[in-house]
Formats: sequence, structure tokens, C-alpha cells
Amino acid sequence: MEQRIQKLIAASGLMSRRAAEAAIASGRVLKNGEHVLLGDSADPARDKLTIDGKPLPEVERMVYIMLNKPRGYLTTMSDDRGRKTVAELTSDVGTRVFPVGRLDYDSEGLLLLTNDGELAQKLCHPSHGIKKTYEARVCGANIDEALPVLRSPLVIDGYKIQPANVKLLKRLDNSALLSVTISEGRNRQIRKMCGLAGLSVLRLRRVSEGALRLGALPAGKWRSLTADEIENLQKEK
Repeated sequence: MEQRIQKLIAASGLMSRRAAEAAIASGRVLKNGEHVLLGDSADPARDKLTIDGKPLPEVERMVYIMLNKPRGYLTTMSDDRGRKTVAELTSDVGTRVFPVGRLDYDSEGLLLLTNDGELAQKLCHPSHGIKKTYEARVCGANIDEALPVLRSPLVIDGYKIQPANVKLLKRLDNSALLSVTISEGRNRQIRKMCGLAGLSVLRLRRVSEGALRLGALPAGKWRSLTADEIENLQKEK
């Protein structure tokens, strides 16, 4: 996959991105024997990059996967108490990847993992506000009275959250299925929202994050993101 050449140089650990931009501007960087300009891109799997006539150190292959995390797994790569973690479900990826954000132990669904630290930091930053949609099966109070509460700017742990987009998907015998879209992702936010509305969460599953959709991916399985999905993530504001 093509990336900006200054990013590839920085990812190799040879120099910072700013230093890489200076090296490009001064004509020290060649792609397949030709001088490059700021803003040019290259595919490390296809193109040969050199700086001052020396090959660019091999860049770690960036890996982006989607896991359908089951309940009963920690969103971490290790646990000193011996509990199951998502590392066990992604041990066959071929390289070490890390979760982007988190899903509670009792929650399930879409979890993004990558070894692209720059993208992970961007997506997790509070200012990013990537929208995440969950399906929540709930029981308890009158659902018609609970819905306006869930849609209001509630105060959780002393913090006033942004109003959520909440839709009633289905009424069941003793429960209801809701679609809840949030952009902040505070610790156990949806469970705490439901508690304030007099509801208990029976099941919570994340079905989308930004442009990513969980789809029919089986629980406990992972798949690589498509080139379009990776590009959309990188364009997220």
C-alpha cells in the first residue's frame, strides 16, 4: 500500500518526519533511482527507496485487522491474573498487534487491532470523536420513558457526556433491543447511561466504528481490513 515517503522514512526509525521532509527537499531521497518531491508516495513492497545512496532500512509491515471479540475476553495483550485476552484470538496474525481503544470484559463485537501506532494514537485521541454504534439488549424500566433519558446529555462520573443517538430496534417479551451511537467512549459509558435510565444491560455488542462494519464476522474470529477500509480510517477527522 502506498504511503507518503516522509512517513515511510520516519517509520523506518532512520530519522524524524521533519528530518525526512528536509532530506527530500534537499534531493537526498530517490525512489527507484529518481529524485522525489515532498508529497510523493511509495509502496515499500514494490519501490526501492534510498537516502544518500543507501537503502532505506526495512519498514515493518503495517497490519490492520478487525476482531469480533466475544464476551469473557480482556481487551489487552496480557493479564497477570491468567484471564483470557484478545491476544489469544489474534496469535495467528503473524505479527504483534495491539487493540485500538477497548471493549469491556462482558462486551463483545468489533475491535480494531494494528501495529500502526500513529494511527492508533490518532483514533484514540479524545478530539477525534470517532462514532461507535452498539446493539444493546436491555431490560428494566418502561422503555418509552427510558429512551428520552438515554438521549439526553447525562452526567457520568462527574462528566457531562454528549447526547447519544439512540433508536429502538425491537421490543421483546421482557426486554428491548436498542441501537446506541456514541462518540466519546468513556469507561462503561453505555452501561452507566442505561443505569441512569433505569435499565440493565443484558448484552452489549459493538457493530460499527467509523466506516467499519462488523457484518457477519463470527465471534472469536478476525479478518484483515480491506485497502478501502484502511484508507477510510486514515481519512477519519
